[in-house]
Amino acid sequence: MTATATATATTLKTVIFLGSARNVSPPWGGDARLGDRVIEWVKSSLSARASSLGDDVIKHDVSVVDPIDVFGNGGGLSHSGAEMRCPTFFASDSSLPESTKALRDVIKGADCYLIVSPEYNHTIPPALSSVMGHFGGSNYKCKPAGIVTYSPGPFAGMRAAMAIQIMCHELGCLPVSKLCGLPGPSDLLESNGKPKDPDHRMLKQLPELLDQLEWMAMAMKSQR
Repeated sequence: MTATATATATTLKTVIFLGSARNVSPPWGGDARLGDRVIEWVKSSLSARASSLGDDVIKHDVSVVDPIDVFGNGGGLSHSGAEMRCPTFFASDSSLPESTKALRDVIKGADCYLIVSPEYNHTIPPALSSVMGHFGGSNYKCKPAGIVTYSPGPFAGMRAAMAIQIMCHELGCLPVSKLCGLPGPSDLLESNGKPKDPDHRMLKQLPELLDQLEWMAMAMKSQR
């Protein structure tokens, strides 16, 4: 008799860090936060994705860490602020607000990370480095990260992506080699994240990034 392989459903806990806390439109017009289009596209891509590794069918349980919420009233890091007055690893567990511990648990419980970010002054936005830097490397170690950057200009945030790679290495969430960079997201995506042209070549970067991210996440999950 020949054994029949049975597919196993595996859900990866995927945390998305949004890099921008901007809430005002630029003087020349446009979105208050261009990244809202991008993150909606990323979320819908994860939701619609059907991929497999060997006998495993991969799904994603997505949590979004948004600096506007995190640093806002009652947010997980509102007590410390974006200037990082109190890194979590400098405080005793009993002194941390419950919202901070809940955010830490989401980050620590992740199997992989996606970072969706613009570039500010050609480098990492301060909101992103502050949110991620509030938590020590023990929360991130031995997990992979994927980097998605965007820009209204033609360079698609790639200069920030280079700096984000280094930050991820130092935190321990190793970035996969494939990058996704979107030049002019308002030309590629509707305000709700729906692609204006689903076959546009720039949108084909994300599935390849996710292939690498899932492979690494499954391997690291097994070894952890």
